[in-house]
Amino acid sequence: MPLFVTSGGVPKVLPAVRTSQLRLKARILRSSVTIQRESHRPSYCCGLPHFHVTLESQRPRYLTSTAPSSAGAIAAPETPSRAVYEPPHKGLVSHLPRSWIPYAELIRLDKPTGTYYLFFPCVFSTLLAAPLAEPMAGPAAVVSTAALFFTGALIMRGAGCTINDLWDRNLDPHVARTKFRPIARKAITPSTAVIFTGFQLLAGLGLLLQFPTQCLFYGIPSLLLVASYPLAKRVTNYPQFVLGLTFSWGAIMGFPALGVDLLSDCDSLAAAAALYASCVAWTVSYDMIYAYMDIKDDANAGIKSIALAHEHNTKAVLTGLSIVQIGLLATAGYFSGAGPVFFVGSCGGAGATLATMIYRVRLKEVGSCWWWFKNGCWLTGGSVAAGLLGDYLVRRSSEESDRPRRTDLV
Repeated sequence: MPLFVTSGGVPKVLPAVRTSQLRLKARILRSSVTIQRESHRPSYCCGLPHFHVTLESQRPRYLTSTAPSSAGAIAAPETPSRAVYEPPHKGLVSHLPRSWIPYAELIRLDKPTGTYYLFFPCVFSTLLAAPLAEPMAGPAAVVSTAALFFTGALIMRGAGCTINDLWDRNLDPHVARTKFRPIARKAITPSTAVIFTGFQLLAGLGLLLQFPTQCLFYGIPSLLLVASYPLAKRVTNYPQFVLGLTFSWGAIMGFPALGVDLLSDCDSLAAAAALYASCVAWTVSYDMIYAYMDIKDDANAGIKSIALAHEHNTKAVLTGLSIVQIGLLATAGYFSGAGPVFFVGSCGGAGATLATMIYRVRLKEVGSCWWWFKNGCWLTGGSVAAGLLGDYLVRRSSEESDRPRRTDLV
């Protein structure tokens, strides 16, 4: 059969070829040729049937030697290029031995923002509880307690990530951001991950024993929340609330860590409860923005999130959460006897940074969501911590100045 070839808009006639030869040529020219019949029935030129071959500069989307489709195209999808995992080339993890890298990635050592979010509620409660301790906790006690909390945040966040990846090992391969996690890419087996989790929990227990004994009774129940968050993603549109209950637990721990008995002091208990609830609202807020990075993949994989449930009114929800967060933070300050430095620095700073984030974040852009998630941690968390630190220093200074007066009276 003769072939008509259109190249640059100029028709040309090629010598007749057999069908088998045409198929062979089609395979050879797959990078530049799209073969189509002009219709279901062959057209004719000079009384002879022919095919129409169009040369294209672009790579074809379809090409095969099988029977044509209903539209007359000889079509089959080409094999898409697959993304391949690459080990980190920069940062702390890149300098570790190659066999350690999967475990470092499993505990998100290369992405410490989650550790900071877990640590900030601990700092908040430590600074809020310090003036309530009898006697008032000194700077050395505050710093050493905060250092222990940071170590605990690093360990327990790693354990939580491992538990989360075990639960999600069949879902992560279907989400672009998570498909190269160590368990998802089979760099670590589930059984090995379970053993690794056990060692992390033992390390966390050992650290918890460095605090006063009553911290043991406050800390252990949080493990139930750590294990339940991944399950919540399967049964509710609000798993971020469960994450908030988990990540905010440190807002309670600072009080027993400095010797404040919550069960015998109603004001301290009210302050701790209000601070905890404030941190829960903050967690739901920032994780809602974080969830937007995976919103399409989550919908396809059947993963539930507050971002999907409130896609149509997200900024209104974020605004409501921020108002609740600041209101509860102010309540915590009231019951703890905080002064103007706290209300201006912590509450005012949180309000300013949260309002800026809500106004400027572009929810449809992954890069914008990631920037505000990563930096909002320091903007809002840093503002609250700075206000609390300032209030603690003012009250500490006031107490020290009052001591000589009390001594003189005695």
